Amino acid sequence: MRRRPGIGGLQTAAAARDQYRLLGENVAKLRTDLMKEQLSTFRSQLEDFARKHKNDIRKNPVFRSQFHEMCAKVGVDPLASNKGFWAELLGIGDFYYELGVQIVDICLATRPHNGGLINLEELCKILSQRRKGAREAVSEDDCLRAISKLKVLGSGFEVITVGKRKLVRSVPTELKKDHNEILELSQAQGFVTVEEVERRLSWSTGRATDALETLLDEGLAMIDDGHRDGKRRYWFPCVSSVSSFVAI
Repeated sequence: MRRRPGIGGLQTAAAARDQYRLLGENVAKLRTDLMKEQLSTFRSQLEDFARKHKNDIRKNPVFRSQFHEMCAKVGVDPLASNKGFWAELLGIGDFYYELGVQIVDICLATRPHNGGLINLEELCKILSQRRKGAREAVSEDDCLRAISKLKVLGSGFEVITVGKRKLVRSVPTELKKDHNEILELSQAQGFVTVEEVERRLSWSTGRATDALETLLDEGLAMIDDGHRDGKRRYWFPCVSSVSSFVAI
């Protein structure tokens, strides 16, 4: 018959467990301290890098995007505040604030034509045209970062993906799956017809008409009845060029 461990054996086992636990805690603390030291060193090097290349960061959008990626890896957000080391050194907080104001202005100016949904590529194009005299070039990455800071304003400012395109929404309209599918379908020509939606998406006439009329009511579509075939075209400015409608 196997003997059970006595009190002394249980105490020895408990003491061993405590030693292993303490050893594990010490190892974890050493790793944490080492990581903190490495992050501190990296942040210091990042600051030195920013001082050395601040002109490139300000003027070159590709370089600026890569700099943001480096910052993200060590938990640094140069856009978190308009005050402090990064804002004083680079001024990029003011740069993105300025972009944000201009993006809001463009979204408001184009809203009567696109219902508050504009192609990101088109938005960047209009923004670049407005900033021709500015020192800094603007990339899509810059636009995305500026828009991310506009979320604090509410009113639906965000970027959504429909098919292969990114659209900037500036109104609190909630698009449903049917609406997204129609917007994706319209990217080929900029418009769709009820008959095309029925055929391509295998929908009933009622479902296609209801979804299209909802998009029309929301201001996201425009209708064109001037065709010989008698078929109504539903045009979507958010997936086609709207700059021709807007005074730059």
